[in-house]
Amino acid sequence: MEPLASRIRPQTLNDVVGQEHLVGEGGPLRVAVEKKHKFSFVLWGPPGTGKTTIARIYARALDAKLFELSAVSAGKDDIRKMISANAHGKEKVLFLDEIHRFNKGQQDFLLPYVENGTLTLIGATTENPSFEIIAPLLSRCRVFVLEPLSEEALRAIVKSTKVKVDKDAFDWLLGYSNGDARKALGMMEGAKTLYGKVTVDTLNKALESPHLRYDKKGEEHYDTISAFIKSMRASQADAALYYLARMVESGEDPLFIARRMVVFASEDIGLAQPTALVVADAVFRACETIGYPECAINLAHGVAYLCQAKKSRTSYNAFRDAQADAREYGNLPVPKKIRNPVTKLMKGLSYGEGYEKYDNESYLPDAIKKKKYLK
Repeated sequence: MEPLASRIRPQTLNDVVGQEHLVGEGGPLRVAVEKKHKFSFVLWGPPGTGKTTIARIYARALDAKLFELSAVSAGKDDIRKMISANAHGKEKVLFLDEIHRFNKGQQDFLLPYVENGTLTLIGATTENPSFEIIAPLLSRCRVFVLEPLSEEALRAIVKSTKVKVDKDAFDWLLGYSNGDARKALGMMEGAKTLYGKVTVDTLNKALESPHLRYDKKGEEHYDTISAFIKSMRASQADAALYYLARMVESGEDPLFIARRMVVFASEDIGLAQPTALVVADAVFRACETIGYPECAINLAHGVAYLCQAKKSRTSYNAFRDAQADAREYGNLPVPKKIRNPVTKLMKGLSYGEGYEKYDNESYLPDAIKKKKYLK
């Protein structure tokens, strides 16, 4: 049977609960649907907040042929098939779920089709598009940010199912789902199917049930990787290895795990043990070249090392502080002393004048000259 979340999926914007800033009266996506504006965009937000629903409603508004692909399993051949498919005179809209899982080469391949209007792209991602989508592709898309669903929105969605849920059970679902409607509906359905009713007791039993399998694209995916990262951050090797084992046994993409380890090595270990990045990168390369099942051993080796490494977020925090100033102050003038005097005119304007290799004077722009990021 089709999952409950799919059975009650909204068919029009009027039925969408939440995301009022996008689909409410005067919202950009409502205007786009009502006026049938054709443009590519990226939906960035947590799981279970309406990305797929919005994409389907938009495609119907354009009377377009909708192609749905997941970047987890799709590749260039799938894009080629879509381009050559007969759309019977209709516009082609590609909904690419988890677009951040497309590598640079795959995104480069997609770019000209978006640029020349062969297809309209709707990307969905839980990751920051600025870091995960190549600049040329991102510049051709608008980015819309979806928010976790509020308590009121989740209550309305649960109520629409006609399943009896008392206050205690709803409060349990609210805490468990963390603003993710699909997660709440999936747990409700599990409790109802397995035990015939939705109560706190049946929800807790369903949560532990082996019948509710790990979903590599759903909430368990995000819960487990979160627990994995937090266990490494706390230097709890036993817990980290356990969550690693769960992901490996469930067939999680080893590169997804290894990629998070590479980020962790700089974000949480950083200057305290710089070799951590070397080890994490080696694990990633091993996963690329070896694959399952053997690369699970490489992952375990790397996890044990990262857990035992000293931790420091100094470089990470310093960079975030510098980013905040870059956004606030914009392109502040670079001091003339460290500009490159490549022409006579530049030399005449004192570019490079007074520069010394080992100068103690701050090279920051004048407006932030006294700033200290790396403390």
